[in-house]
Amino acid sequence: MNKLGFMEPNFFKVTHSYPSSIISCIHNAPPHGAAEVSRITSLVNESTTSTRVLKDVHLLLDGFLDLAEDNTSKDLETCGVLGAFLKEGTYYVTTLIIPKQDSTSSTCQAFNEEEIFAIQNEQSLFPVGWIHTHPSQSCFMSSVDLHTQYSYQVMVPEAVAIVMAPTDTSRSYGYFRLSDPDGMKIVRECQETGFHTHSEPLNGASIYEDCSNIYLNPNLRLEIFDLRH
Repeated sequence: MNKLGFMEPNFFKVTHSYPSSIISCIHNAPPHGAAEVSRITSLVNESTTSTRVLKDVHLLLDGFLDLAEDNTSKDLETCGVLGAFLKEGTYYVTTLIIPKQDSTSSTCQAFNEEEIFAIQNEQSLFPVGWIHTHPSQSCFMSSVDLHTQYSYQVMVPEAVAIVMAPTDTSRSYGYFRLSDPDGMKIVRECQETGFHTHSEPLNGASIYEDCSNIYLNPNLRLEIFDLRH
């Protein structure tokens, strides 16, 4: 606090920028010859159960696996938080926050979360999801992942859980969300912690699904705040 009793503002240093600090945050119409925006379609489950109309989410996540490389080599998970601004009905992910964290081969727990909130507040960002590695596991959502995803998706329906599984030869990444309302209801009513099983929706749907509203946008500039150091 300062002498007047007010909290001092938090200042955090941008540790990385991709692809460059001189590229603007978004181009609505990329110039001829520029890399085009591409929708994630190859892994999308066309039989998604969600009835809610979702806003599109544009993102660029170059550099995350590089930041996770040291942990991955030790079979430890790494997690990060996605921050986005909303423009004309579309979310644009421009910030990746790597919080202080405790990791094992199958879990990653962030701490000092007030630092995450401070960056989001200072930049007026929406928490549109999170990303984490499965260094030696396949690409899927564990029961712990589902509960983490619920905490994001209940705030922002478009929130995405990105799983990076570099050793999975069949699927090295996934963009997931809880099915809505079925998966959201099951996790909301679940009181268990740790790794456990969930019942499947009675209508035969999946508790989680591939996202259908995610676009890779190479024209974005991504700022990374690595708070681990």
